[in-house]
Amino acid sequence: MTPEPGAHARTDPGSDAFAPFRPRRGRTVALGVVWASLVVFGLIAVVMPTQVDGRWGLGDRLMFFGIGVAVALIAWRYASIVAVPSRSGLVVRNLVLTRTLVWPEVVGIQFGGGEPWVTLDLEDGDSVAVMAIQKADGAVSGREASRLAALVQAFGEAREPDRPQGPA
Repeated sequence: MTPEPGAHARTDPGSDAFAPFRPRRGRTVALGVVWASLVVFGLIAVVMPTQVDGRWGLGDRLMFFGIGVAVALIAWRYASIVAVPSRSGLVVRNLVLTRTLVWPEVVGIQFGGGEPWVTLDLEDGDSVAVMAIQKADGAVSGREASRLAALVQAFGEAREPDRPQGPA
């Protein structure tokens, strides 16, 4: 049975203008690191030889497993990077900070040069990295950057701070 025409466009997550932006390769690698660190450090904690003089005790085993959990938590945070657009603005959750922007705050979008992800230029002269759109994702990242630029344009780019206001 062949799908009806247009069915792919409705089910493709990239077809929705307000679909969340997420890194693909980085997320996959980070989720792999989560599980690998839990398994490897968990195995080390279990199979660590016991010393008769007490050098490797329960505290050491818990420490090794705790290191694995810490690595997994950092990787999980990286895997949860997302930018969620809405009609009112954009919520950008990066590795450390989460920032909520309203569309008129955004002056422009940059995706080029040496930056590994999209950067939004803000009205106050600040800039915000959008780690959810990464160059490592190849052609998909270009399409996602274009979708974000279209949202910025459609929902109210702010005026450049150095431009005069009103007619000249």
